[in-house]
Amino acid sequence: MEILIPIIISVVCFIIGYFVRLKTAESKIGSAENQAKNILIDAEKESESKKKEILLEAKEEIHRLRDEAEREIKERRNDVQRTEKRILNKEEQLDRRSNNLEKKEESISNKLKAVEEKNKKAEEILSQRISELERISGYTSDEAKEILLEELKNDITQESALLIKEFEAKTKEESHKIAMDILAKTIQRCAPEYVSEHTVTAVSLPNDEMKGRIIGREGRNIRAIEALTGVDLIIDDTPEAVVLSSFDPVRREIARIALEKLILDGRIHPSRIEEMIEKAKREVDISIKEAGESAVFELGILNIHPEIVKMLGKLKYRTSYGQDVLRHSIEVAYIAAMLAEEIGADVKVAKRAGLLHDIGKAMDHEIQGAHVELGVEFLKRYKENKNVLHAVEAHHGDVEAKTIEAVLVQAADAVSAARPGARRETLESYIKRLEKLEEIANSFEGIDKSYAVQAGREVRIIVKPEDISEANIIVLARDVAKRIESEMEYPGQIKVNVIRETRHVDYAK
Repeated sequence: MEILIPIIISVVCFIIGYFVRLKTAESKIGSAENQAKNILIDAEKESESKKKEILLEAKEEIHRLRDEAEREIKERRNDVQRTEKRILNKEEQLDRRSNNLEKKEESISNKLKAVEEKNKKAEEILSQRISELERISGYTSDEAKEILLEELKNDITQESALLIKEFEAKTKEESHKIAMDILAKTIQRCAPEYVSEHTVTAVSLPNDEMKGRIIGREGRNIRAIEALTGVDLIIDDTPEAVVLSSFDPVRREIARIALEKLILDGRIHPSRIEEMIEKAKREVDISIKEAGESAVFELGILNIHPEIVKMLGKLKYRTSYGQDVLRHSIEVAYIAAMLAEEIGADVKVAKRAGLLHDIGKAMDHEIQGAHVELGVEFLKRYKENKNVLHAVEAHHGDVEAKTIEAVLVQAADAVSAARPGARRETLESYIKRLEKLEEIANSFEGIDKSYAVQAGREVRIIVKPEDISEANIIVLARDVAKRIESEMEYPGQIKVNVIRETRHVDYAK
């Protein structure tokens, strides 16, 4: 019994506590529900206020957009109205112009009719006058025209000859002293030496036994050398010497170096020959490059493409009438630069063009074409200065010289080539040039005799005085000079000297 009482008390306390907690929980749930309802009410109120704000903002935006649209429409309407006004004004102007044009056309047509009527009357009067003149003179109009033209031609020929003579006299008088002074100073300042090149080169041998080793068994060594170099080996009775023959100086130089190396080495067989020739080619290439660089450095010319420098170096082994073309080009550059300095022309362009004027000769052995054309095409490929290109193109008169520097390069080229000892010619080409000069001179009418003198640098023409008048000899000299320029190639210049003399013979009895 005593044990049940505490148990019952505990159960009763538990039940009482449970109901108390249950009541507390119900009160909390009720307060939470009230709080949730309040939150929902507040949310609804807030959403209503925001909805009203959004609607108000939307209405304001719509009102703003409507105002902008109306303003834009108004502006466009104004633009359209202005455009319509301009179009109407232009239409009115066009109408006025159209009316004016119609009036002018009508006036012009009336004037044309009047002119046509006057022309008809003038033609009738002219025809009457011509008939009257033909009747009075006894000549037809064509005959009279021929007579007048012939007289006019004679007058013009005589006057032109006198004018040419007068102009030449004045020009010579004013320029001769200056030109001679400039050229004399220039030539005195530049007079390099030249060594004439030939088409053969002699190679010394230590003894005559070496000839047999060069020929080789059944000629295999000499055939290998000739095939690899393109040079002819001449082995004859000349003691201790072999002659290399070729028109290409570069190939001849390669063959000379290779042969000297083979002789020094002593081992001469096809494989060794091929090896030495390759070494010789490399040495010649280096020599060509160094020669080009040396020329450019000597003249102080900058910004030249390496390929142009290399091509310049090849001129070291090229000759023209026995003249070393590289040294000739350097001399022309010096002379052209000094002439340009004397008269105030562009020294840099003159010097550069003088150096490059014969660069086409470095390739005319390999490519068909004139050296001027080849040189111009080569320089164009490497974007050379247009004034330099023009001077190169004009240095032989293939095109007319349009710049003072081109004229200076022509003069410098002629001075360098014509200087005594600078060039040599073969007897055959010399005789052919003399014969050609006399042939050209004799081809003109009224020529009695002609003589090529001064080593082909002057042609003297004696005319028949009864066929050629004093005035016509000036025109004849010019015609002969033009013919020589167009048909012949020659270094320097050729003087055309026309002589007319009248002799009267009488006898004292």
